[in-house]
Amino acid sequence: MAKRNNENLTIADALKEFVETNRLEQGLNAVNVQDAWQSMMGNGVNNYTTAIQLKGETLYVQLSSSVLREELSYGKEKIISMLNENLGKQIIKELVLR
Repeated sequence: MAKRNNENLTIADALKEFVETNRLEQGLNAVNVQDAWQSMMGNGVNNYTTAIQLKGETLYVQLSSSVLREELSYGKEKIISMLNENLGKQIIKELVLR
C-alpha cells in the first residue's frame, strides 16, 4: 500500500506524481501523439492512415496511399516540429512513413 502523504498537492501535481510513480508516461505519450496526428492532419490524411505507433522517439505511420506517403515524406521535419509543438514537448525525433 502506498504511503500517505500529508502535504497538500494540487490535482495536477498529484496526477503527475501518479503517472511518474506508475511509469505511465510512455503510454500517455503514445495516445497523445495519435490524437495530435489526427487533429493536425485532417480528414484527407486520416482517411489513408491505417496505423500510428510511437516506439521510443520514433513515430511510425502506416498509410494506404503510396502517393500520399511520398508527398508527406517531403515535409517530415515540418510534420515532426508541428506535432511536437502541439504536444508541448519534444517527444518525436524521427518520422517513418510506411
